[in-house]
Amino acid sequence: MKIKLFLISVGLGLQSLVAQEVLSPDQAVSLALEHNYGIKIANNTVEVAKNNTSILNSGYLPTVTGNAGASINKQNSEGQLANGETRVANGAETRNYNASINLNYTLFDGLGREYNYKQLKETQQLTELQARETIENTVLQLFTVYYSVAELNENTQAILQTLEISKERLVRAQYQFDYGQDTKLGVLNAEVDVNNDSINLMNSKQQLQNFKRDLNLVLGNSLTDDFNVDTTIDFNELIDKATLFDRAKQYNASLMQINKNIEINSLIVKLEKSAYLPIIGLTGSYGWNETSNNSPLAFALQNTSTGVSGGVSLTWNLFDGGTTITRVKNAKLNLETQNIQKEEYLVTLERDFNNAWDDYQNKLNIFKLQEANIKTSQNNFDRTEEKFKLGQLNSIEFRQAQINLLNAELTRNQAKYAAKIAELELLKISGEILNISF
Repeated sequence: MKIKLFLISVGLGLQSLVAQEVLSPDQAVSLALEHNYGIKIANNTVEVAKNNTSILNSGYLPTVTGNAGASINKQNSEGQLANGETRVANGAETRNYNASINLNYTLFDGLGREYNYKQLKETQQLTELQARETIENTVLQLFTVYYSVAELNENTQAILQTLEISKERLVRAQYQFDYGQDTKLGVLNAEVDVNNDSINLMNSKQQLQNFKRDLNLVLGNSLTDDFNVDTTIDFNELIDKATLFDRAKQYNASLMQINKNIEINSLIVKLEKSAYLPIIGLTGSYGWNETSNNSPLAFALQNTSTGVSGGVSLTWNLFDGGTTITRVKNAKLNLETQNIQKEEYLVTLERDFNNAWDDYQNKLNIFKLQEANIKTSQNNFDRTEEKFKLGQLNSIEFRQAQINLLNAELTRNQAKYAAKIAELELLKISGEILNISF
C-alpha cells in the first residue's frame, strides 16, 4: 500500500510540474530589462547624463536675475537755511524702493564652453555604454541562473525516473520474497536504494527551488507563481574566429568605454587650454528707484528714476601662478594613460577571446560526446534490465547499470548547459550577446 501511495504522489507531483507556466528565454530577457534593479539604476544614470547635455546646462544661455529692495529711515535733524533761519525736523521719515533686472551673457570664453558641452555629450555616450555593459552582464547572469534551473529541472526528472524504477524493483523483490523466489536481503537492498533515490530527489527539488528564487531575483521579483523554464537548447551558428574577433575589437563594451574615455580626455586637454584665452562678457540692466522724504530740510519730497544700462567686459588671466599650465600638463598625461590602458586592454581582450573561443569549442565537443554516451548507457541499462527480469543478473549489477545511466544523464545535462553558457560568454566578449535570438 505504501508503494502505491508513493507512486500516486509522484504522479501528482509530475502533473503539477507539467501544469506550471514555462518561462521562455525571450520572456526572461524582457522581464529582466523591465524589472531588474541594476538595469533600472543604469537607466536612471543615463537619464541624468541626458539632462546634463541639455541646452539648459550648456552655458550658452544668458543668466537673468531680479533684485528688489525697500528701506525706511527715521531720524531727527536740524539745519540752518541760507537766510539764517533754523529748522528742526523730528522723526523725519525717508522711504526708498528699488527694483532691477540684470542680464549677464558670456560672448566668448576661450572656447571652454564649447569643449565642455562636447565633453558632456561624450559623457552621455559613455554612460550609455556603461548601461549597455550592465545589461550585458545582467543577461549573462540571467542565463547562468536560467540554465541552472533548466539543468536542475532535467536532473530532477532523471532522478524521479530512477526512483520510479527503484520502486518497481522493490515491488518485484517483495513479490519474489512472498512467493519464496528471493530472500529478504533482496527486499532490504531494494528499500535502501529507494531511500537513497528519495533523498536525492528531495535534495534536487530543494536546489531547484533555490535557483528559481535566484532567477526571480534577477528578474526583479516579477514572478509571483511557480514556473518552469525551457530546457530546449539551440546553439547559434557562429561566424569564423577571425571575423568574430574583429567584431570584438569593434563592439566589446569595455573597449568602447576606453575609446570614449580617450575622446573625453582629448576634450579635457582642449578645455584646459582655453584658460589661456580671454573672456568677453555682456551685461545689461533695467532699474527703477523711488525715494520719498517728508523732512522739511529735504530739497525734494519724492524722487523717482528709471534707466537702462549695458556694457561689455573683458577678462584675461595673463598669469595665474602656473595653475593653468599644470592642469594642461596633467590633462595630457591622463590622455596618455588612457592610450596605454587601451593598448593593455587590447592584449587582454585577445587573450580572453581566445580562451573563451577554445572553452566553448571544448565544451561543445564534450556535450556531443556525452550525447553519444547517453545512447550507450541507455542500451546497456535496457539489456541489463531485461536480463535482471529474467533472473540472469543480480540486483547489484542492475543497480550499477541504473546508476551509470543516471550519472550519464546528469553529466550530459551539465555538459549541455555549460556549453551554452560558454557560448554566451564568448558572445559577450565579442559584443554580440544582445544581438542574438534567445
